[in-house]
Amino acid sequence: MNKIKAFFRNKWVGFTLAAILYTLWFVVWTGNLWMLLGLPVIYDLYISGYFYRFIWRRNAEMCRRSRTYKAFYEWINAIVFATVVATLVHIFLFQMYVIPSSSMEKSLLIGDYLYVSKVAYGPQMPNTPVSFPFVHHTMPFSQTRKSFSEIVKWPYHRLRGLGPVKRNDVVVFNFPAGDTVLLDMQDVTYYDVLRRYQQAFGREEGRRRLFAEHEVVTRPVDKRENYIKRCVALPGDTLRIVSADVYVNGLSQEAVPGKQLSHIVQTSAPLTSYALERLGITDYGGNGSVYKMFITDQAAEELRKLKNVISVQREIRTSPDFEVFPQSYSYPWNADNYGPIWIPRKGAAVRLTEENLPLYRRIIEVYEGNTLEERDGVIYINGQPAEEYTFAMDYYWMMGDNRHNSADSRFWGFVPEDHIVGKASFVWLSLDKEKSFPSNIRWSRMFRKVQ
Repeated sequence: MNKIKAFFRNKWVGFTLAAILYTLWFVVWTGNLWMLLGLPVIYDLYISGYFYRFIWRRNAEMCRRSRTYKAFYEWINAIVFATVVATLVHIFLFQMYVIPSSSMEKSLLIGDYLYVSKVAYGPQMPNTPVSFPFVHHTMPFSQTRKSFSEIVKWPYHRLRGLGPVKRNDVVVFNFPAGDTVLLDMQDVTYYDVLRRYQQAFGREEGRRRLFAEHEVVTRPVDKRENYIKRCVALPGDTLRIVSADVYVNGLSQEAVPGKQLSHIVQTSAPLTSYALERLGITDYGGNGSVYKMFITDQAAEELRKLKNVISVQREIRTSPDFEVFPQSYSYPWNADNYGPIWIPRKGAAVRLTEENLPLYRRIIEVYEGNTLEERDGVIYINGQPAEEYTFAMDYYWMMGDNRHNSADSRFWGFVPEDHIVGKASFVWLSLDKEKSFPSNIRWSRMFRKVQ
């Protein structure tokens, strides 16, 4: 036993183990050869000790001489260590996410705290590494001051993960339409507001008025709002929605137990709060004889069994809605009857036409950074005539399980692979905001796997 302890106390053994671990994690996994510059630091720490002799020894002497300096140093050392460890965990392993809206009910509830695995699909290296720790895009106690600097900008790079995104995974991702934000109206999408301005005042005048009346900022990919939805279609899939039912490659989507749809419920007498609570119905409105409810198919069946319920019918949209993606009169779709639409795959080429350009324009211009023009019926990409386009990234189609109360890909389109953050793995805490402690803790949901 003593020989084993002595073996691991040997400075060359310590240096070798630390160097191997560092190289595998920070050089091989990240694919960044610049990180090899860290090996001399490890060598000095274990073997040569130059840093200790010339700098660290002086710090140790100051700690012995002054209690105040020692206390201050210990606090700073603990804060720096905790910040570094937490940052590495956040980048490479996992992050916590809380459900802010009802778009995923009943699969996920408002107040669910999720463990989101970065390792599942591979950690994405930050685009803006210079940023204030532990916050996303805005400084604490501020609504407008950004928490990051773009003085250093890294290109998209994802490390190897446990596997690819799979169909029906619940995924956390950066909001694709969140590249431009109205600071005084962050609860709305900039492009929706811009479209209304342009419809009212014309293309150029509408943009001018919007910028004159609101403070507009842009955000890099890793600093856009985090969204959570279910991935219903993968790169290369063809998706279609018929009467609110999703079909992928001609096959009906796998059943989602928590999926909710809007229903119109007619009754002969008002429904009691006890009956609604027993059925788990929380999102509804009505006048006592006609209700509009967002409910699961199971809850709809249970409602039909009640004596005072006359009918329960899905509310299905049939008229064209040009607020859905791609917001073009060439596509008279709506959220319940949509497509067919093909999801772009990396390396695949599509023939460009005036008809399908609205579907892929944002990919070409924004997500993949090309210039695009139309002149005399000819499409130009980066100044060159283009009859087809080859996609540089994979794209995904995300939808909320609360289908009639979710802003998702039906309204803002494809999710690029460089926007994927991680996979929602399990609920580690769930709090009901309508109740007070301790009755607000949903014990039955704690450590429940996300399905």
